[in-house]
Amino acid sequence: MLGITHLRHISLITPVLKEQAEFYEKIWGLDKVSQDEQSVYFRGAGPENHILSLHAGEKRGLHHIAFGMVDKNAVDRAAEILASKGVKVVSPPGYLDEEGKGYGLRFVDPENRCIELSAWVEIHTSIWNKKNVDPVKLNHVVMNTKDLDMITDFYTNVLGFKVTDWSEHQMSFLRCNRKHHSIAFNQDQHASVNHIAYEVDTVDEVMRGISNVRKAGYQEIWGPGRHGPGNNVFCYFQDPGKFVMEYTCYLETIEDESEWRARVWKRVPHLMDQWGIAGPPKPETRAAMGGEPDPGWVDVKALV
Repeated sequence: MLGITHLRHISLITPVLKEQAEFYEKIWGLDKVSQDEQSVYFRGAGPENHILSLHAGEKRGLHHIAFGMVDKNAVDRAAEILASKGVKVVSPPGYLDEEGKGYGLRFVDPENRCIELSAWVEIHTSIWNKKNVDPVKLNHVVMNTKDLDMITDFYTNVLGFKVTDWSEHQMSFLRCNRKHHSIAFNQDQHASVNHIAYEVDTVDEVMRGISNVRKAGYQEIWGPGRHGPGNNVFCYFQDPGKFVMEYTCYLETIEDESEWRARVWKRVPHLMDQWGIAGPPKPETRAAMGGEPDPGWVDVKALV
């Protein structure tokens, strides 16, 4: 067990950096922490230094996903465990040269996703500039995979995640703390980002978020509704970089780890949306969530 504590942030590569950054700051409700010509970092209402960073590149894709660790010793110990299991570490343990600093490492998973493990990252103690929608933190990320069983095995047996639920043999929902899932995987034809979920406090904020997005000339692509797995309220959108993102709240909490057994949910409309409003995603929504094949930037330097 590596001792991963929580989901910190996601970092994306985008060919439309300016447009995408304006969307997240002016419409989605995040605050800009820092920027330069090649990257922009955003925080939410919570203390996490940043929950999203955008980096200029020729083709959209995942740059990295960051998870928290307790301290420097935990990061060093994780590096030893990863090395012993033959995992490719691309940045060995050290002090990080990114917004928020901290101490961490980066490795690639079997589908060449770059994963960061970090500790001692700076947090925010200043008062949040309250809006009518205040995304608190990154709630979860969902990735597409070519091999659901293989990637689930890696994240559970190597990284120490636990399977909370299955959506038949199409999706696995994995947790690193008491929240229902921090990362999930969806079986597809290729690896890519499926969607990114931002947590708000109430269903009222989800609905106000829909209003904000509509007023800016965009439209929701699925929802609002309430999922079966996770029992969370949802509404999905697509940003200017064509990434799919979600406002969510009320995600299920695992009250007793010793008693929890992974469930297998049937993929039927009334369990995809328990309210019966949104129904299953439309073909164009599924296509948007499928994204484009993402080979990972570690071996494809032209992307960054």
